[in-house]
Amino acid sequence: MRIGIMLDAPPGPDGLVRLTEQLRRGAEEGFDSAWLSHIFGIDALTALAVAGSQVPDIEIGTAVVPTYPRHPGALAQQARTTALAVGPNRLNLGIGLSHKIVIENMFGYDFDRPARHMKDYLSILVPLLENRPVSYTGETYTANLQLSVANEGRVPVLLAALGTAMLRLAGRRTDGTVLWMTGPATIREHIAPTITVAAAQAERPAPRVVCALPVLVTDDADAARATAAENFAAYGSLPSYRAMMDREGVSGPGDLAIVGSEKEVTARIEAIFEAGATEFVGAVFAGGDEGAQTRALLTSLAK
Repeated sequence: MRIGIMLDAPPGPDGLVRLTEQLRRGAEEGFDSAWLSHIFGIDALTALAVAGSQVPDIEIGTAVVPTYPRHPGALAQQARTTALAVGPNRLNLGIGLSHKIVIENMFGYDFDRPARHMKDYLSILVPLLENRPVSYTGETYTANLQLSVANEGRVPVLLAALGTAMLRLAGRRTDGTVLWMTGPATIREHIAPTITVAAAQAERPAPRVVCALPVLVTDDADAARATAAENFAAYGSLPSYRAMMDREGVSGPGDLAIVGSEKEVTARIEAIFEAGATEFVGAVFAGGDEGAQTRALLTSLAK
């Protein structure tokens, strides 16, 4: 099983130093990959360029960079520069639409017809990440560009896709999808079949399905679920995640958190792979002995 770990985005002037320490710890423990979210703290790609240039031997990824605030040509340039900094075959560029409340209310962009936006975006982004020139005129973006960043190979793209239209687009145009707050029944019945069929129809390789969820090995599962419900409460009110929770038949993020004994946590992670995920990324949401035990279990599954 491919097992990754979610990194924190430490605040403060020493945040990049602490992030580098986290990444080094993940590599030393034996995780296959480490992923950093991009919200309103440090810039994920810039931070991974710094940390990844100092820590070899572990794949890194963004989960995920919102597309609307950056022209696809600019994001391709930044991603390829990050890939150059960390070395070949390490960076996974996870991108996503974000949410209407963020894009419209905070950034001031129009969130209308997001699938159209992403289709145009990928038409520019993907060729540039593959070191090919692009000449494209769409409804939302236009570009006539060629980048000269001296990368070896290409930068894989994973599209955060939950709805049917986005999953089909991910299957046809990208390397796969990266999920959050999405359980095994939804992966088995909706995510995996939709993206896999789309990739096959486009004669593309089988897509990656990266499933990230909160996880904790604990003797008090009820308390852990309550903590997860509180820590991740905001996701239960965002429409795209709420739709996945409704599909799964759960009331909120606390029910999706993977908590319990080592045997129980292992069984639930195995169920995620059996449902069609190709990789699991754990967001360990406690420190101390429970956090250490959780990380040890995850790396044992990776081995």
